[in-house]
Amino acid sequence: MKTRRIGKTALEVTEYSFGTAPLGGLYRRCPRDVGIATLQAAWDHGIRYFDTAPHYGFGQAERYVGDFLRDKPEDSYVLSTKVGRLLAPVPKDQIPNVGFVDPLPFKLVYDYSYDGIMRSVDFSYARLGLNRIDILYVHDIGVYTHGREVNDRYVKQLRDGGYKALDQLKSSGAIKAFGLGVNEVPACLEMMADIDIDVILMAGRYSLLDRSAVEELLPLCEKRGTSITAGGVFNSGILATGAVPGAHFDYTPATDEVLGKVRAMEDLAKQAGKPLAQFAMQFPLHHPAVASVIIGTAKPESLHRNMALTSEELPASAFAPFEAHTLVAPPLGDAAIRE
Repeated sequence: MKTRRIGKTALEVTEYSFGTAPLGGLYRRCPRDVGIATLQAAWDHGIRYFDTAPHYGFGQAERYVGDFLRDKPEDSYVLSTKVGRLLAPVPKDQIPNVGFVDPLPFKLVYDYSYDGIMRSVDFSYARLGLNRIDILYVHDIGVYTHGREVNDRYVKQLRDGGYKALDQLKSSGAIKAFGLGVNEVPACLEMMADIDIDVILMAGRYSLLDRSAVEELLPLCEKRGTSITAGGVFNSGILATGAVPGAHFDYTPATDEVLGKVRAMEDLAKQAGKPLAQFAMQFPLHHPAVASVIIGTAKPESLHRNMALTSEELPASAFAPFEAHTLVAPPLGDAAIRE
């Protein structure tokens, strides 16, 4: 599989990568054997970049990924995880419900400080059972997750100490790159105003449907030499399933407006004789700032199906007709939108 460079670093990642939120039991339970089988399917397709996080199943995804990668040759893969959430043990009846089914018995503690980030890295090493992490993303900092007032405190934590921790980890060689893992453009623009980052894992805001990153963020990334790893390219599923009853966009049931746009896109895909999901998977890679498209699933058969959509490379001209049916996320208010 082709590779692309992360920012100004020497780190190369495969154009398609594997996201492990589903291995943490996102929306449905993921037994260990199924998780390992799905990781093996990704490996067999040539994927060598794996992204995980403490948040996913409250440590479960990190454990699966570490168990899978442990016997792989050194330097044969790239691994990223995230900082900003620490895990604290709780009784099983106090495990918070944030979308993961049968997660490990922990609760989340947000901490973007110097000590919080250093502790998070140490804990991730232990859960992974590995001695190497290549990329660290600051996870879900922004109004979208925390609301304006709380997020202001977390941004201060990051600026006052968390950024120093990340810079020290990179300077020491403990990691090769760092950046943000978020669902919103404004958080990226705010942080990039005075902080240099290598990469942004942008979920859902640069897709065939949602072009929120186009006007300001992508030009800034090109100017600064910051890469994008594009997550959420199906926008919570609707670009894979189409505008079917119960389809979701951005983690919630799709509105009539979104359903209408996706129906129009389905018609265009049908006219081209291709599935809409094929356009959705390949679209981000036609921007020079995009290093990788992250695909997440907890089923080997779904992974096989998605990767089959990459076997025929679509030309850049194939995506132009879809632009008339795109959208830009509305401005954020002051309240948290998603836990």
